[in-house]
Amino acid sequence: QVQLVESGGGLVQAGGSLRLSCAASGRAITTLTMAWFRQAPRKEREFVAAITWIGGTTYSGDSVKGRFTISRDNAKNTVYLQMNSLKPEDTAIYYCAARNTVRNIMDPASYDPWGQGTQVTVSS
Repeated sequence: QVQLVESGGGLVQAGGSLRLSCAASGRAITTLTMAWFRQAPRKEREFVAAITWIGGTTYSGDSVKGRFTISRDNAKNTVYLQMNSLKPEDTAIYYCAARNTVRNIMDPASYDPWGQGTQVTVSS
């Protein structure tokens, strides 16, 4: 019943910044744990960041820690991913995901539904 729509992807030069948005409908994000994953060609889906529905605790993957920040706007029912100091290896399709039961917060199998994805390309 929950639907997620990502936006904000594009082409950016190395060292630049982008902000991705994930607009949710069908359920308030205040009752969901929200996460960002990414998928590069020929690579496994990788955990990027998450924010819990209780307390708004944030988590980030080691590869993006200190560069990416997840946040939420409850009034807009939207989650954001601020990406700074982008590197070519950050190039991937970025997906927004949600979960309403607690399992492994970094495991993509814990999440349903998923958004359609938004392409981020970082040039060198």
